[in-house]
Amino acid sequence: MSRSPNRPAGRKLRLPWRSPFHAAVSISFVVVLAGVLLVFVPDFVANRFLKGRVIASFAEAYPGFSLRIGHMHYSIWQNLLQCDSVLLTTTDSTVSCTLAGFSVSGIGRKQFIRQGIPGPDDFRSAVVTAQDIVFRFPLKEYEIRCGLLHISVPDSEVSVEALTLNPSGDDEQFFEGSRVRKTRVRLVVPHARAVGVECLALLQGKAYRALTAQIDNPFFDVLINKDKPLVDDSSSPPWPNEFLAGIAGILQVDSLIVTNGRLKYGERFAVGARVALITVDSLHVLAEGIANHGDPAALLVIRAEGKLMEAGTLTLRMSIPVASREPTFHYSGSLSRMDLSALDVFLETAEQVRIKSGVLQEAAFEINVASGRASGSVRAEYRDFAIAAINRQTGSEKGIPDAVASFIANTFTIHGTNVPDKSGSLRSGNVNYARKRDDSFLQFSWFALRSGVRDVVGL
Repeated sequence: MSRSPNRPAGRKLRLPWRSPFHAAVSISFVVVLAGVLLVFVPDFVANRFLKGRVIASFAEAYPGFSLRIGHMHYSIWQNLLQCDSVLLTTTDSTVSCTLAGFSVSGIGRKQFIRQGIPGPDDFRSAVVTAQDIVFRFPLKEYEIRCGLLHISVPDSEVSVEALTLNPSGDDEQFFEGSRVRKTRVRLVVPHARAVGVECLALLQGKAYRALTAQIDNPFFDVLINKDKPLVDDSSSPPWPNEFLAGIAGILQVDSLIVTNGRLKYGERFAVGARVALITVDSLHVLAEGIANHGDPAALLVIRAEGKLMEAGTLTLRMSIPVASREPTFHYSGSLSRMDLSALDVFLETAEQVRIKSGVLQEAAFEINVASGRASGSVRAEYRDFAIAAINRQTGSEKGIPDAVASFIANTFTIHGTNVPDKSGSLRSGNVNYARKRDDSFLQFSWFALRSGVRDVVGL
């Protein structure tokens, strides 16, 4: 039989129906093979193909970061992806983050396998858990650790366990590297939980919204090395409104509840020396209207109650304009009956003064701060108040030079008792304090109040 004049010699005839048939068979085979591999050797698929997609997609989305992932585990039945370890660093090494374990379930399978990083819609049923998280900030000399982070998108809930903020080394290592004054901060949060969270916006870093957040048994510790000088260009730690303004994205928390907290404020005047301390225990706080935006009338309102120096009950109410970027706020409060000698833990070291006797019946204060200057009044009813100057090194009342003792006696007129007179009026003290360049928010609030206390007692 003669061959067709239009067909080259040696080439077989391809029937038109065979190409789509072969294509369909090939696609079906690949799909079946992928399904078999995902069912029987899911870890092989995850580590051989999926891990590379995730790293490549992350590098494209966040070019300023480097991502490394340890061994991956995937269960198609549970729709659960796990990673043994994760390392995330900035390209300039200013920040690093490690995770000892990471898992995510309930994500969209198709998008994840095809793209490597799911989109926001793929996380609508996701539950994310991370363990032993460590953030390091070498230039800031601090690190953040978190034992457990749990995010449930369906439940609109976020919880953390064993959260800490600490310097990279101990106190001496933190202070000795600087020739100027520094403020060291430590924070311990055993447990915290937020509900009503917009988790998808949170995962995208666009908004931080929650109905309620609760922190249980936190410990906040501040220490200042006053044995070193200030520098002219030193800047103060950000105040609440400055901190909120610096947050990228939208922050809105209707209420924050703190239960059984502890606060410790200290001033150090020599290496290895006794620290001047002020403590507040059994601290309960309710903060409402936390936001980084709002109309001029919007206020962040804080109500707190705790035990001052384990001696008297301190109550506080503070209101901070949300929209203001100026150091402006208002606070007031009261202090219940207490033995004033409980303050010697601070005064003996910070002021070289010892309270010999004195009982506070009650005290109240009202302070307004406008553009960094505090004004207001302090009212205190007390009896039998007496102080003595002491030696800084020995702590003894003896050996104080006559000139110093004479200066104290001639300069200060101590009001030993302050009780209502026959008309019921009580002597009050005037608050007058201007913000220093290195004053933290906590320091400023205390120093302003202390100025009014000094005026009441005649110091």
